[in-house]
Amino acid sequence: MAILDSKGRLFGKVSLLDIGAALIILMVIVGVFFFPGTSGSVAQVGVETKPVEVDVMVRGLTASDPDRLFETLSTAEETNIIIRNQPYGAVGIKKVERLPRSTAVPQPDGSVESFPDPRPELNYTIDMLITLVGDAQITETGPVLGNNKVKIGTQVELEGELYGFFASVVGVRILEESGE
Repeated sequence: MAILDSKGRLFGKVSLLDIGAALIILMVIVGVFFFPGTSGSVAQVGVETKPVEVDVMVRGLTASDPDRLFETLSTAEETNIIIRNQPYGAVGIKKVERLPRSTAVPQPDGSVESFPDPRPELNYTIDMLITLVGDAQITETGPVLGNNKVKIGTQVELEGELYGFFASVVGVRILEESGE
């Protein structure tokens, strides 16, 4: 009896292709369970965690009832935040400030004054400055929420039960443990 027959089977029973496929599957299983790589937990030893305040600005958010949206955010204690399409979880809402909508109006003497914008379509828009609070890992390159650095200019998404909108980070403050 030959070791390899005309159909590529060992001892007439098992195909060489089946053996190759079984070896590849075995190597994948060993690789997954014994050498998992660097994905997964990002727990870092020696990285301190401190409370941070993050100011985000919302400009020109359109809503059918901006007053109710403002009240919802003002009375909420927390909101979910998504940074660079990575959900972080809930952060506290410390303060919500409504920003005025104004326009520059030139005066006859050449000066410019700011007046409330009279356009009726602006009754459906709102500008806000929202201060969020949470715990962040403090690294050499700045605070990190989840796996994402939070710096001025970072775009984040705030999400609640009835809202979901983008905002830009305009301020980041690292607080001491006592809570400044």
